[in-house]
Amino acid sequence: MLHEYRDIISKLKVENPHFAKIFEKHNELDKIITDVEEGREHMDDLELEKLKKEKLRLKDEAYKMILEYKKEHGL
Repeated sequence: MLHEYRDIISKLKVENPHFAKIFEKHNELDKIITDVEEGREHMDDLELEKLKKEKLRLKDEAYKMILEYKKEHGL
């Protein structure tokens, strides 16, 4: 997720517990979605869509936090 901000993500994960939680949950959802899409797990389409939307919501929230961090630190 947002690999171009790897350094900021590393700092935020340490400095901001809420960001760390969002990041962890996003990665958990990514693994579940990948497992379903590659046939290792089974899930109905509606449930899969819900997970994808939640993953995107978390990514958007994390991205906002990254942009705020950049602005606050003049990056």
